[in-house]
Amino acid sequence: MRAVFIQGAEEHPAAFCYQVNGSCPRTVHTLGIQLVIYLACAAGMLIIVLGNLFVAFAVSYFKALHTPTNFLLLSLALADMFLGLLVLPLSTIRSVESCWFFGDFLCHLHTYLDTLFCLTSIFHLCFISIDRHCAICDPLLYPSKFTVRVALRYILAGWGVPATYTSFFLYTDVVETRLSQWLEEMPCVGSCQLLLNKFWGWLNFPLFFVPCLIMISLYVKIFVVATRQAQQITTLSNSLAGAAKHERKAAKTLGIAVGIYLLCWLPFTIDTMVDSLLHFITPPLVFDIFIWFAYFNSACNPIIYVFSYRWFQKALKLTLSQKLFSPQTRTVDLYQE
Repeated sequence: MRAVFIQGAEEHPAAFCYQVNGSCPRTVHTLGIQLVIYLACAAGMLIIVLGNLFVAFAVSYFKALHTPTNFLLLSLALADMFLGLLVLPLSTIRSVESCWFFGDFLCHLHTYLDTLFCLTSIFHLCFISIDRHCAICDPLLYPSKFTVRVALRYILAGWGVPATYTSFFLYTDVVETRLSQWLEEMPCVGSCQLLLNKFWGWLNFPLFFVPCLIMISLYVKIFVVATRQAQQITTLSNSLAGAAKHERKAAKTLGIAVGIYLLCWLPFTIDTMVDSLLHFITPPLVFDIFIWFAYFNSACNPIIYVFSYRWFQKALKLTLSQKLFSPQTRTVDLYQE
């Protein structure tokens, strides 16, 4: 979400991104180190794209998965998949080469997509928390309260608000004309530092923590209610007990996803805020670690689903088998034990 600010070349101080005045210094790595970093990033991108592509395919293809919650998961998977497909290839080159070689147009577009997909992810996780809260705490009204239409409204807001917000700061002159007192000195040539200012660092802080506080408070309440339900489950009929167990497991799985999201994004978010007060002194290598640790979160959700959701495991087996082409496969009940 913020381009790397190169303050000095650590291995070869004489190397620069461009042979012009004001060019950014460039850290030159050995060929072996470059190859290792490229392979690691490529592996990560492959996991992100293929894992989230399968989630999107499974929810779209199998009719049993056409539920409001799963539509939110589908939209979340698309955001993570597009991040791996459209953003991370250029981020990889920038991290390895410590320079931006793709011009101003792609710099704006890359920063826009990076911010859009990351904010869309946290908005969707917040909406999924609201969905789980309704399902656990108000199960009788949940089917009529959280419909497919409501889920689609959440999805529209989850994409629309980040898109509008990011466009406002990247494609208008509000930063240069009205927030000039918050800007740092002009970035060097080859840095792609579109959002390197104190205002952006502090503005992203509530954008991250307000949804996170909402999610944490909702999951605390979900945990309390689910514990009470577990104690009362013996008095329920078998069908109600099974439904309650299913909803609690879904809430637990999504709670794990939220927890991992916090762990992945917390270092980057805090560093962005604190760094803006200290005139951006974070070493490039440290900042790269923080941002890639945040990117790694996009690969986590499909991995969580593999180990937590029985329907995901069944869908994966059917997709990888010849049964996928059978007319009955699309309507199979993936929730049946």
